[in-house]
Amino acid sequence: MVRERETPKQQQQVSYTVEQLVAVNPYNPDILPDLENYVNEQVSSQMYSLDANLCLLRLYQFEPERMSTQIVARILVKACLSSSLYLFRIMYQLGSRLGYVVPNAFFSFFPPAFLQALMAMPAPDFSLCLFLIPERVQMEEQFKTLIVLSHYLETGRFRQFWDEAAKNRHIVEAVPGFEQAIQTYAIHVLSLTYQKIPRPVLAEAINIEGLSLDKFLEHQAANSGWILEKGHGRGQLIVLPRNEFNHPELKKSAADSVPLEHITRIFPILG
Repeated sequence: MVRERETPKQQQQVSYTVEQLVAVNPYNPDILPDLENYVNEQVSSQMYSLDANLCLLRLYQFEPERMSTQIVARILVKACLSSSLYLFRIMYQLGSRLGYVVPNAFFSFFPPAFLQALMAMPAPDFSLCLFLIPERVQMEEQFKTLIVLSHYLETGRFRQFWDEAAKNRHIVEAVPGFEQAIQTYAIHVLSLTYQKIPRPVLAEAINIEGLSLDKFLEHQAANSGWILEKGHGRGQLIVLPRNEFNHPELKKSAADSVPLEHITRIFPILG
């Protein structure tokens, strides 16, 4: 008698990335814990995924009793910086075409347009995330604070931003590297606006002063091409690297090289 060989079935376990889970079944509530863990990974590793975060916020709408306000706050902080940079670029281009080249005039001309969202670029992620958060949650104090911080960043009011952040350290310190990310963003904005920047303006924007600012400037001069003009204290000027925004003549776009008066000549032909 031949003994039949048994071949037990082994269930093959397949592991999926968060991006794959979102793409295959974004409305499956079973993936909610994975998405929450992924937000924490984004915070600790400074990664960012708008699609995964939006998917989580949508699932919270269907499962409101499972919503974690801590997770929502981290998502919003990441998204805020993304929106700030995106809106700044748009407004800068419009302002340049309308003749607003002085920073104060530029920012005052436009009307004012949550912890993981503050540190991503360059899409309007903050609004996309905010639309998926219930109004009752937005009315909580920590979210009101995040909205105010977002407003200050979008309008380039860095002094007010740092003052408000100092009053709410428990919120902003929830995301490692938060201050450094905002300082990097502020420097980016200033580099698009200024050719030469006064020391007090830079100090206010990045919230660094005194000897710490001296060391920072020395590092930037050695590694990022900054030039420190002669002078001491508040009268010192810093020359920022040239780019197509603070030196429009560097633009190489063919469309920008056509004078406006040449374009207007074809209007009568077009009827």
